[in-house]
Amino acid sequence: MNDMTSHEAVTACVLVIGNEVLSGRTQDANINYLARELTKLGIRVAECRVIPDIEAEIVDAVNHCRAKYTYVFTTGGIGSTHDDITAQSVAKAFGLGFGTHPEAERRLLAHYGDNANAARMRMAMTPEGADLIDNPVSVAPGFRVENVFVMAGVPVIARAMFDGVKGELKGGKVLVVKTVSTIGISEGMIGEQLRAVQAAHADVDIGSYPFLKFGGFGTNLVVRGEDAAKVNAACTDLKAMIVAAGGEPIDGETEGEELK
Repeated sequence: MNDMTSHEAVTACVLVIGNEVLSGRTQDANINYLARELTKLGIRVAECRVIPDIEAEIVDAVNHCRAKYTYVFTTGGIGSTHDDITAQSVAKAFGLGFGTHPEAERRLLAHYGDNANAARMRMAMTPEGADLIDNPVSVAPGFRVENVFVMAGVPVIARAMFDGVKGELKGGKVLVVKTVSTIGISEGMIGEQLRAVQAAHADVDIGSYPFLKFGGFGTNLVVRGEDAAKVNAACTDLKAMIVAAGGEPIDGETEGEELK
């Protein structure tokens, strides 16, 4: 990744927490959603991790990432079962007390009524001083401590929680993104030429995404940058590169089976 800006970028890390994801029992859908939504806000997802339900692992990841990135978003591990330890782990990462949040308790009691048991009320526990993140789907809230947003792992709830907090986020400049594609030209045929185009356009980032279509190879070349003129200039050189390689450049992405 090239340094595309003359100012400090606004960055984020997504931490997916849960043994069920690592075992393959559950397929994560939150990374893709959060990356797309944060990109729209001018926030660049610089790292994603999937980590187990182990306190020391969660503490280490939260502390490393909150110091390195503008924002950290965690998903998973804030339910009512014994292996839901994200909230207490985040408290430990910040060196904060951990206990029942009065407003979270009020919401859960109002929602569950006579069915409010000890397991369900565990979802009212947060780090001391945490700000709640509303959960319009199933009431049990997430929370925020400084630049760390702790959300549910269930995708529909995670999305609802994120929708509630995205207005609080301070984004950077939204990137201009354009794609030039070609069919019949593989990465291996243009690797060195592509390296030269990237070197000539250091203010943008060029990603290469090979695909299969109709049994043949093709390549999508995605250009990202803050300056539309610089993105367009890189696209012009990519088209010339494709022509020189014997291919036909196509404006926009060509759908196919991606190979990476």
